[in-house]
Amino acid sequence: MNWYQIKAYIKYRITTKYRPLNLPFASDLFDKVFCETYPYYTFVVIDKLRDRLLKSNDKIEVTDFGAGSKVFSNNKRSICHLVKYNASSKEQGELLFRLVAYLKPQNIIELGTSLGLGTLYLAMPNSRAHVFTIEGCPEIAKVAEQNFISAHAKNITQLIGSFKRELPKIINRLDKVDLVYFDGHHDYQATMDYFNICLPKSAVSAIFILDDIHWSQGMTKAWSQIIVHSAVSVSFDFFDFGIAILNSDIEKLQAVVKWM
Repeated sequence: MNWYQIKAYIKYRITTKYRPLNLPFASDLFDKVFCETYPYYTFVVIDKLRDRLLKSNDKIEVTDFGAGSKVFSNNKRSICHLVKYNASSKEQGELLFRLVAYLKPQNIIELGTSLGLGTLYLAMPNSRAHVFTIEGCPEIAKVAEQNFISAHAKNITQLIGSFKRELPKIINRLDKVDLVYFDGHHDYQATMDYFNICLPKSAVSAIFILDDIHWSQGMTKAWSQIIVHSAVSVSFDFFDFGIAILNSDIEKLQAVVKWM
């Protein structure tokens, strides 16, 4: 953690609520998603992939269209380090899986495929859902594609290129968007731009998930503006990431939730 993240984490711990009880919808999410512990078989499949990748010292040349890395100093990176520092964690991935299994979104967009572990958590709860994922680096995309094949996940469409170029293409071909996972280009203006691109096609009770919301002052600013947007009804701040529920008729709620 850098100094900004340390200060943000202290504030998070001080303001944490253990349980959002004032809305039935929020309480149901807490009980049936955030605190649910059923060991889905899918988790074993993804865990085996993660373990295999963590043992790989193969290096690839990384193309980065985003805000860069605070861990790596050059673009030559090993697979095991990409898993350790860039892939969705097991805990976060399993929560995403439970969220998709519970709310059943049909059209899912992921900005930032990385090695595809997070993508699998989004795709495997429901084989009828369609997951569109964008990765800027062709070499990383190749590894992710092999992981999709290994996991027999056939409901994933991967696009290679910048979010700025590829996201509008996806949005234009869909009637509605049920879930968006913002997992790349951790920059204030970029995050707000992608949020506004997705917003017009967002379905009733669409889910927007933003990773690394306290990664920098700019990301915290973006998250703070998104959760007070008129389209956002409910938001959950887990420090490492945030979940915003859009376009719902329920009363507005912002919750900081202790998790992990």
